[in-house]
Amino acid sequence: MAWHSYELDRIAQKLVLSARGRDPDSIKQSHKMRMSVAYGLERFWGEHLRLKSKGDQKSEYWKETWDEFCGVMAQVDIKLPKDTVNPQETTKIQQVSKQLWDLPIEDQRVAIAVLTQLCDCLVWWTQRYKIRELDDASS
Repeated sequence: MAWHSYELDRIAQKLVLSARGRDPDSIKQSHKMRMSVAYGLERFWGEHLRLKSKGDQKSEYWKETWDEFCGVMAQVDIKLPKDTVNPQETTKIQQVSKQLWDLPIEDQRVAIAVLTQLCDCLVWWTQRYKIRELDDASS
């Protein structure tokens, strides 16, 4: 089986520009996304709920990233939940978490590898598109 990029770089660029258009500060979440991959799919997915419960706009960036990631995984027949869930819906949160934990280990490994690469792309585009303060311009 050959490597296939799934256009992760293009997806990442689109996500970063979209987030930057809503709230330039939110693209800093790319670094947090990359770090959170190590904790697993359920924790990555759940982060948008934590931010949403605080009324934080950054939750949109996390959710859009998750939804795009689900689309990529669907191309290799790994179905991930991308339901819209509110932070107060405990039962739905449990259902989505169970779906993620019940994935075959092989699918989990593939998904984590692809999510890692997507987040690496997000970080790269974030570095290119972040709006620097006047003081930073000389760096």
